[in-house]
Amino acid sequence: MTERRSFTQRRKGAKSAKVAFFAPLRLCVKFVFGLFLALTASAQTVIKASTVLDGKGATLKNVQIVVEGSTITKVGAGSAKATYDLTGLTVMPGWIDTHVHIGAHFGADGRATMGSTRNETPGETALYGAGNAYQTLLAGFTTVQSLGAPSDKPLRDLINAGVIPGPRILTSIRQINENTGDPEKLRAFVRQAGTEGADVIKLFATKSIRDGGAQSMTDAQIAATCAEAKAQKLRSVVHAHASEGAKAAILAGCTTIEHGAFLNDEVLQLMADRGVYFDPNFLVLHNYLDNKPKFLGTGNYTEEGFAHMGKAVPLMSDVLRRAMKHKVKIVLGTDAVAGAHGRNFEEMIYRVRDGGQSAMDAIVSATSLAAESLGLEKKLGTVAPGLEADLVAVAGDPLKDITAVRRVVFVMKGGKVVRNAR
Repeated sequence: MTERRSFTQRRKGAKSAKVAFFAPLRLCVKFVFGLFLALTASAQTVIKASTVLDGKGATLKNVQIVVEGSTITKVGAGSAKATYDLTGLTVMPGWIDTHVHIGAHFGADGRATMGSTRNETPGETALYGAGNAYQTLLAGFTTVQSLGAPSDKPLRDLINAGVIPGPRILTSIRQINENTGDPEKLRAFVRQAGTEGADVIKLFATKSIRDGGAQSMTDAQIAATCAEAKAQKLRSVVHAHASEGAKAAILAGCTTIEHGAFLNDEVLQLMADRGVYFDPNFLVLHNYLDNKPKFLGTGNYTEEGFAHMGKAVPLMSDVLRRAMKHKVKIVLGTDAVAGAHGRNFEEMIYRVRDGGQSAMDAIVSATSLAAESLGLEKKLGTVAPGLEADLVAVAGDPLKDITAVRRVVFVMKGGKVVRNAR
């Protein structure tokens, strides 16, 4: 019995030692797990909203938008404590501008820089671009497409790396026109652009509106450019005012037609039939006319050129109305240059006020439809679970008064709040 009791005691002693050994480990695991839950909870952002325009034409009332990391995980009724209470504001997906020139600016002398930096150092030029990007982000535009300059690429990459603030930038890096070369050279140019990291190909199928807007690239040049872009899995965005140049681009399989002041109904219907996107621009014309002294005398910014732009303003209203009648996919782009960055939302106002577009359609053009045109519809443009937490909130109801888009109060990009004026 003595030996048996001794054995039992030894077993109990071993068990006690085992418990004593693992107890701190259990406490440690419990602590770490609790910390993990706490950190997970703190990483969750809850936004309370009384009105949400989801980006696809629906209006949601009294919902919570739950964000984890950079992603929306829930949109709907909820009673969780709000991290941000946006009651009384109108919440939308972060806006998208499909056509900007992010580096264009007014220099120290007050004059516009349009592809020429004159007396600036490369560093100064880069800082102007970064400033434009930040202004654009604060204005509620969380994604832009810049068409395009070599300086866009490092700016895009630095923003993506989180080094400097700004909207996501997609860029063509370079531009193509009738002088770029014959079809074979154009194909090589497109391949090189892809190698350099271009997100899209930009080509000028017609002349500038300041030079009359007639077709400038041949049909063969346009076909070669767009076909090679498609082969390289790149979108192709086409500057085209004249119907002939636009038609050649549509038949060649190009993605988007920009401007289109002189497009006829045949071309608009062809665009609708082929699913080609259309981006008529109002803000750029008004911006040029409002800032005429700062542009006049630079390149083709002549008195004659400004006369052409003045005549184009009512033409844009007409072509937008006809495009809507033909049910063309209309996206929002501003062609923002010096003086327009940070005012990109004015495009929505011009389209509603002068072009007859409904406020909801203008907002959809700037959100889900714009994202679709960029091939990013599964990531951006809608307030829905699984998409990036890009949000903008404005004071007022833009469906009743489109000028409410000027009153940006709150901006979130990728789950991070970059503006909160409430």
